[in-house]
Amino acid sequence: MSRLELMAEPHVTAVRRVEVITGASGRRRWSDDEKARVVEETLQPDAVVSAIARRHGLTPQQVFTWRRAMRRTSTTSDGPASPAFVPAIVDAAESAAPDVKTIARPPVIELDIDGDSVWIWGGAEAAVVAAIIRALKAPR
Repeated sequence: MSRLELMAEPHVTAVRRVEVITGASGRRRWSDDEKARVVEETLQPDAVVSAIARRHGLTPQQVFTWRRAMRRTSTTSDGPASPAFVPAIVDAAESAAPDVKTIARPPVIELDIDGDSVWIWGGAEAAVVAAIIRALKAPR
C-alpha cells in the first residue's frame, strides 16, 4: 500500500514499523570543570588516555583536543601556568656553620676571615688555597 492510497482512503489502516531510540540524543555538553577533571586524569603517571576516554564515554581524539586547548590556554593567559623557576630560601643560621657530622671527611684547615668560613681539605694545591684567601680578603 502506498502513501498515496493511504491519503486517498483514510479509513484504511496499515501496520507501520516504529523505531524507538533510547539513550542520549544529540551532543553532550561538557562544562569546563568536567573537561579539566578528565584532562587531569590523563596527566597522572601511567595513565592510558583511551581507557580514560572510554570510561567517560568519549573518544581519545576529544580528550587530546581538550588537552591541547588547555595547554594553549595556560600559556596564552597571563604567562605560564606554573613559574619557570621556584625561589630558593636559604636560612643563614643553617648555612653558616654546617654540622661536622654531615661532612664526608673532616677538614684539615678552617679559615675564618671577617665572618666568612671556608674549610680546606688536605691535598689542596697551594695556588687554590691562595686564591681562596685572596677572595675572602677582597673588598666588597
